[in-house]
Amino acid sequence: MPSVSTQAFSANNKTYKPAAKPIVVICLDGSADEYIDATMARDRMPNLKKMTIKGYRGMVRGALPSFTNVNNSSIVTGVSPAVHGISGNFFYDAAKDQEVMMNSAEYLRAETILAAASKAGRKLGVVTAKEKLRDILSHKMTGIAFSAEKANLAKKETHGIDNAEEVIGQKTPAIYSAEASLFVLRAGVALIEKGLADFLYLSLTDYMQHTYSPETEESLAFYEAIDKELGRLLELGSIVGATADHGMNAKIKADGSPNVLFVEDMLEAQFGGNGFRVICPITDPYVKHHGALGSYVVVHLEDKSKINTVKDWLTIQPGITEVYDRATAVRVLEQPEDRIGDLVVLSGRDVVVGRRPKYHDLSALDGTLRSHGGRYEEMVPMLISHPLNEEYRIKAAGDPRNFDIFDFTVNGTIA
Repeated sequence: MPSVSTQAFSANNKTYKPAAKPIVVICLDGSADEYIDATMARDRMPNLKKMTIKGYRGMVRGALPSFTNVNNSSIVTGVSPAVHGISGNFFYDAAKDQEVMMNSAEYLRAETILAAASKAGRKLGVVTAKEKLRDILSHKMTGIAFSAEKANLAKKETHGIDNAEEVIGQKTPAIYSAEASLFVLRAGVALIEKGLADFLYLSLTDYMQHTYSPETEESLAFYEAIDKELGRLLELGSIVGATADHGMNAKIKADGSPNVLFVEDMLEAQFGGNGFRVICPITDPYVKHHGALGSYVVVHLEDKSKINTVKDWLTIQPGITEVYDRATAVRVLEQPEDRIGDLVVLSGRDVVVGRRPKYHDLSALDGTLRSHGGRYEEMVPMLISHPLNEEYRIKAAGDPRNFDIFDFTVNGTIA
C-alpha cells in the first residue's frame, strides 16, 4: 500500500495523531445494541466477535435528538449540537419564516475531522447511504465523497471519483433496501484496495432497522452481511471504529397500531386558537422509514406568556416523558439556542410525537412503526478493532459519547 501520512491534525480543539494504517469509522445507522446481540448470539458475526475480543465493545451516549443528521454531524466534528449547530433533519428558520431541511453544510458551524485530515495529507473517502448527508459530511474536504443513493451520478469534479459503480463492482442500489448499506461498506473496501483512500467515514442507512426487529431473519442476515465486510476491512489492515447515530424501538400499542400523540392538535384542543407550530425534526425525504414520526418535537408559541403553562400541561400528559423550555434544552440537551422551539418535547420508549394526522402518511411504511429520536434511543454501541491504550480505557469507563469515535479510533488504540 502507498505510504500513509501520520501528520497530526486538529479539529475543534482536539488533536488527532493517526497511525500509518487505513482508518475506518462506520456509523451503523439505527443499530441498537439488540441487533448486534441477536446476531452474535447466533454466531453469525464471527469477525465482529474477534474484533471486539481483541479490541473494545461498550455503550456510549449519542447526541439528542437521536436523529441521523444531528448525530452524523456530531460524529464528524467530535462536538455536540450546541457547537456544530445541526439540531435535526428539519427545523423552523425563524429568520426566514420557513420550515426547511437541515441537510446543507451552510447550517454547519464547526469544522469537520474529515476536512482536517484531508489537509494533513490523508486520502479521504466518505461514503454515505443517504444523499442528504453528503454535503455536510464533505464540507471543505478534499477527497472522495458520494452516496450509495446516487453513486451512478458521481463525478470526479464534484465527488472526487468517476465511475463509482465500476470501482465498487456493484450497481447503485435502491435506497429502501439492505443493499444500500452494504454498498457503502463494499465501497469502503474497494477504495482501500485500490489505494484511493486511507481515512474513511462510512455512514449506513436505517431502513432495515425501521422495518425489522432484531430477532427476525431479515435482520440477522443483514448483520451477517455487515460482518463479512468488516472482515474484509480488517484483512486490509484497517483500524476500525464503529458506532451508531441512534437506536431503534417499536412505537406501537398492544394491538400493533402506531402509538402517536399529535401534539399540535392536543395543544389547540386544550388551549384553543391556532397559535402553536409543532416541528418534527425527524422529517426527511425518506417517508418509508418513519412517516416523519419520532420521539422528539419542538413547539413554537405565538404567545410567549403561555410557555410555562403549556410546558406544565404537556409534562403531565401520558406518553410524554420530558418537556424543556428553550434555555433548559440548551443546557440539558446540548442544543443550539436559535434552532429549537420555545419548548422541546420528548416521548416514551413506545410513543412517537407528531404534528397533525395530515402531516404524517403512515401508508408508505414497509412494516410496523419503528422509530427513534428520544431518550430511549440515545444509548448506542461503540466497537473498536484494536486494544485501547491505558488513557482511553479510563475514558471508556466514564461517559464517552458516540461522537468520540474518531478520537478513540485514532488516538485511543494500540495499533
